[in-house]
Amino acid sequence: MRITRNHLLFLGAIIAIIAVYLLLRLYNILNLPLFTDEAIYIRWAQIAKQDASWRFIALVDGKGPSFVWAEMLTLKLFKDPLLAGRMVSVVTGLFTTIGLFFLGNEVFRERPKGKEYPVFAFTKPTVTLGLLSSLVYVLYPFGLVYDRMALYDSMVGMFAVWSLYLLFLLVRTLRLDVALITGIVAGAGLLTKVNATFSLYSIPFLLLIFDWKQKHIKSRLLKFVGLSLLIAIMAFGIYSMLRLSPFYHIIGEKTALFVYPFGEWIHHPFTYLISNASALINWFMVYVSVPAVILILASFVVNKKNFFEKAVLLLWFLFPISALAVFGKLIYPRFILFMTLSLIPLIAYSVYNLILKYKNNLIRVLIILFAFGMYIYADYFIIFSFPYAPIPGADLGQYVNGWSAGNGVKQSVAYFNEQAKDKKIYIVTEGTFGLMPYGLEMYLVNNPNIKIQALWPINDNPPKEVTDMAKKMPTYAVFYQPCPSCGTEGGKMPPLWRGEKVLSFEQGIGNSFYSVYKILP
Repeated sequence: MRITRNHLLFLGAIIAIIAVYLLLRLYNILNLPLFTDEAIYIRWAQIAKQDASWRFIALVDGKGPSFVWAEMLTLKLFKDPLLAGRMVSVVTGLFTTIGLFFLGNEVFRERPKGKEYPVFAFTKPTVTLGLLSSLVYVLYPFGLVYDRMALYDSMVGMFAVWSLYLLFLLVRTLRLDVALITGIVAGAGLLTKVNATFSLYSIPFLLLIFDWKQKHIKSRLLKFVGLSLLIAIMAFGIYSMLRLSPFYHIIGEKTALFVYPFGEWIHHPFTYLISNASALINWFMVYVSVPAVILILASFVVNKKNFFEKAVLLLWFLFPISALAVFGKLIYPRFILFMTLSLIPLIAYSVYNLILKYKNNLIRVLIILFAFGMYIYADYFIIFSFPYAPIPGADLGQYVNGWSAGNGVKQSVAYFNEQAKDKKIYIVTEGTFGLMPYGLEMYLVNNPNIKIQALWPINDNPPKEVTDMAKKMPTYAVFYQPCPSCGTEGGKMPPLWRGEKVLSFEQGIGNSFYSVYKILP
């Protein structure tokens, strides 16, 4: 094949996008403190890596196992467990970037007249749209936050994007091999989080782009329905492997904490709709940004071609977020990340068509600044000053400014290792599940001189075991949560405990502290 200037430009663009992606995701990746859920997942991966009987450990908290399985692999490659966990999201985010290139290229492809629809075909306009879609995601603050954290959501987004791309391909090709691959991808998505079912429930929307003009409509429609059923059967078949675990029932119990079961919802169907919708709209507008929302809507106007394709992308977002607004019980901004990814090609579509429309270079620069200016601004703070980042307060509170953030964990680990160099020490943690004790166990569990004891709840008086151990060896207590029973704020020792503070770290710009006390005998 003769390499042309266009090939070189395409290759250069791909390399540049990947380079910028890796730079934004990897630079200062450990600056953000360990979050409580990250500690849980990484500790699970360490346990599963050591003991094959615990490969489904994530199910004890109603989670799918695939993210933990991926962490088991990265733990072999990176010494720092936090870096190992976060590298899983870096990799899955990279595959999301690649998936958006294929999605952006596929959505706006023209069907060749009188010919079989090719699985892969690249033209200059669609390749440009694919590259722009990838670039939007690289700069997307929502993606940047979660591609740098050891949480499930980046992986959920990856499977959502690839499922959507493959389903677009399926409705246009009606090929068995595409359906089989889609079933595997959708099944892997279900092994991550059950919200991957939205990809399956949204399949009927694809009828909007079904070619109703070709001959043999009935047979082709039946084939599409049959292949769609095959995808669902394969996906749920893969998901059914979780039934092998005795903890499978916990998935339903955990889901019920976040989403109202229909039997419960029917008694108060719209009680929380307004508050849920208000929160979801706020998070969406902050993360996606007002300029991007304008570009999403403008995609239907700047070029009126591909209306139904654009409608499918929009419905892929509207359906799950509406369901979350109606049925959501306990919601967080990260729940909508995967939903927003179908909108990215619409942003790219508007930018591309506006740049084509206006030949003046100054106007083109203004278009680019309008599209990406707020993203670049937010990205700067996410990387260099997260406590002040212009992202939803709910995420700032959880990840850096509240008690669930783990600022001080790394410093306390270094302190405990130093204290345990030549003697045994005993550490008591406030909390039995979450940041403590898992944040310490991640780093210290294999140190023979350190014993970690988790306590909850914390009471006014220290347990007898703690005071007895303080008489035998150096004993430390870690406090980071508010203690309602003893009236203390996060990071403070209950007043009836005897001890001296040796370390204390403020959580971002909040009022919570992570503190270590040496217990006095």
